[in-house]
Amino acid sequence: MVLPYSLRRECAAVPGTPAVETDNLWVRYPRSDHDALRGVAVRFPQGVCAALIGANGSGKSTLMKALCGIVPVRAGTIRIAGLPVGGCHHRVAYLPQRGDINWRFPVSVRRLVLAGRFVHLGWIRRPGREDYKITDAALAQLGIEHLADRQIGMLSGGQQQRALLARALAQDAEILLLDEPLAGVDQGTRNVFERVINDLISRNRTVIAATHDTSVREDGYDVIFELEDGVAQEVEHVGHHS
Repeated sequence: MVLPYSLRRECAAVPGTPAVETDNLWVRYPRSDHDALRGVAVRFPQGVCAALIGANGSGKSTLMKALCGIVPVRAGTIRIAGLPVGGCHHRVAYLPQRGDINWRFPVSVRRLVLAGRFVHLGWIRRPGREDYKITDAALAQLGIEHLADRQIGMLSGGQQQRALLARALAQDAEILLLDEPLAGVDQGTRNVFERVINDLISRNRTVIAATHDTSVREDGYDVIFELEDGVAQEVEHVGHHS
C-alpha cells in the first residue's frame, strides 16, 4: 500500500510557465446534473495578487478546490507551474472558508498550524525542530503566538482566520488560494492580512483570493477574473498591486 505523500514528488517548476493555468475546465459534483465549472480558462502569472469575484454559487470555491486537487475534473486541464495538480501538492496552500472547518475538533492552535507542514512530511515522518520553528514563526507573523496552546474552538472569527492563514504560511507554498479570507473579520485582521499578502508578493509568491465583494475591482489586483454560473471572464483595465 502506498500512503499519500509518502512517495512525494516535489518536481521542479517548468521554466517560464504561469503559476496557475487552466484550459477548458469542466467540473461536476457527484449526484448533480449541473456543471459547477463550464469551460473555464484562467491564467495567473507568477508573483501576482489576483482575485476571483462573483456571487455565492458562481464557481469560485469550486475552481479553488479543483486547483488543489480536492474536487475531480470532468474535462480540461490544470497546470501548476507547468505541472499537473497531482505532481505538486506542496506548491499550493489552500485557505478554505471558515465554515468548512470543524472548529469543535479538539486541537490546539499550534497543532492546527503545524498541519501545514504535513505535505512535506508525509504520513510517516514526525515533525522535527525545524517544522516547529516554522510553525511558531507563522503564528508570530499573524500575531497569534499567545494563542498557540488555546483550543481552536475558543477563537474568535478573526483569530480563526489568522490561524488558517498561519497554517497556509507554514506550508511555505509558492501559491496561496484564499477563499473569502476577509469575510466577517475585524479591521485588525484585515490589516494583518494585507501586510502578510504584500510580503508574499514581494517574495514572488502568487496569491489568489476568492470574494463576492465586487468592489475589489478598485483594490489594485494584478489580475481579476469574474465568475458567473461556472463561466470565467477576465476583467479589463486591471491595476497593479503595489
